[in-house]
Amino acid sequence: MESYKGYIHIYTGNGKGKTTAALGLSLRAVCAGKKVFFGQFAKGMKYSELGAVKYLPNFEMKQYGRNCFIYNNPEQEDINSARDALLEIESILVEGKYDLVVMDELNIALFYKLFTVEQVIEILNKRKENVEVVITGRYAPQQLIDKSDLVTEMNEIKHYYTKGVEAREGIEK
Repeated sequence: MESYKGYIHIYTGNGKGKTTAALGLSLRAVCAGKKVFFGQFAKGMKYSELGAVKYLPNFEMKQYGRNCFIYNNPEQEDINSARDALLEIESILVEGKYDLVVMDELNIALFYKLFTVEQVIEILNKRKENVEVVITGRYAPQQLIDKSDLVTEMNEIKHYYTKGVEAREGIEK
């Protein structure tokens, strides 16, 4: 595998598609022979993408959240789980065995103060130089935006959930 500098991407904003974009990049990376680790902070529900590990070589996915997103004040279990996840991701980034590491919904974990942006930046600074990193979730903090090399904001212009369409398997979940 060729050696190159890995960059930091952020996919943020209130529109649909942040995790989907990260999954698309993951698929592209795997199809190019790269190894991908996809860690989902704050997610513990069954999403269709969990099945990807059965079909994609060199793709690993792990959920660190509980049954659903955090909507209120996080409980101690949420905080402990997120902090354990951050420690595991740190070792993955330092080891450098994956070419792409996705930290899905990391921005939500930061928004709910499950850990600090300073801790995340410190971990990003320790990563192997060739590791590409994708961070998703609404409310990306400015410090993380400043640290990143690519930032994409997904803006909701129109969405069918406003007409009562529930999340559909294979599309939204």
